[in-house]
Amino acid sequence: MIPYSLLDLSPICEGATAADSFRATLDLARAAEREGFTRYWLAEHHNMPGIASAATSILISHVAAGTSTIRVGSGGIMLPNHSPLVIAEQFGTLATLHGDRIDLGLGRAPGTDMPTARALRRGMDGVDRFPQDVMELMDYLGDPDPGRHVNAIPGVGTKVPVWILGSSLYGAQLAAHLGLPYAFASHFAPQLVFEAAQVYRDNFRDTGRMPAPHFMLAANVFAADTEAEARRIRTSSQIAMARLRTGTPGPLPRPVARIEDVLSPAQLAMVSEIQAVSAVGDPDQVRDQLAALIRRHRPDEVILAGHIHDPAARIRSFEIAAEAMRTMAPATAA
Repeated sequence: MIPYSLLDLSPICEGATAADSFRATLDLARAAEREGFTRYWLAEHHNMPGIASAATSILISHVAAGTSTIRVGSGGIMLPNHSPLVIAEQFGTLATLHGDRIDLGLGRAPGTDMPTARALRRGMDGVDRFPQDVMELMDYLGDPDPGRHVNAIPGVGTKVPVWILGSSLYGAQLAAHLGLPYAFASHFAPQLVFEAAQVYRDNFRDTGRMPAPHFMLAANVFAADTEAEARRIRTSSQIAMARLRTGTPGPLPRPVARIEDVLSPAQLAMVSEIQAVSAVGDPDQVRDQLAALIRRHRPDEVILAGHIHDPAARIRSFEIAAEAMRTMAPATAA
């Protein structure tokens, strides 16, 4: 069995509030801990009416305080929005509060639109400083250096594990060059997953941070006790993705009986392509589909996502997925 983790955006659902989202996130994190998930990651997005995880570090602290063993972290922090020193202080504080349970996944995209990126008051000069910012951030979290005039306090010496996240070959190359673990966003960008994994593994350098590459595959899961119910709960995510891609994002919609009554054939084809790395169905179908994804991509770890409107159905979906991962044939995950 390979490790399996969970990615949550703390969705704001139609008919609910951000406060409801935070309660549902903590309930899901506790269920994930019971079900043997390795990590519970939250993602930074801004100006999104259906996502409540904008203040990612604060929400990570909320989840870490409400759980006891599961690793909690970011999937990810969009580093161009922030000063590396501020993120080092935030995650140094998290590590000081919660010990060796904190992960720091870093992304290069802004996680929002350009007007919102400008409102975040980071430089918009077009210069890509992501590699330098990653190195600066890791330096702040590393061993004390008497010659360093600026220190992250808390932060210095915590050595919070850093991951590179990506949906293109850029992140794969950077993670390989720095000798860091790499997570590919195949749950919404499946086209380059094969090439990204190969680039990462072929070019990985042992820089003293870990001896071998560690590739995490992201996959959507929509699981229920029947196939019909799994397909019904998936419709919320399908509608939300179609609205996002047409510039009309909103709260996570309620599921519908027939997705064909809501999305056009062209919209449905677009969403199906975006969500190609998914497992949908009853427990047996989800186990078989996850096993097929693992055989195809050979990840070292899987991180599962799933925007589902009803919090109870969301918990049930991840319970089914966890059982599938636990009972998968050993040869599948070898």
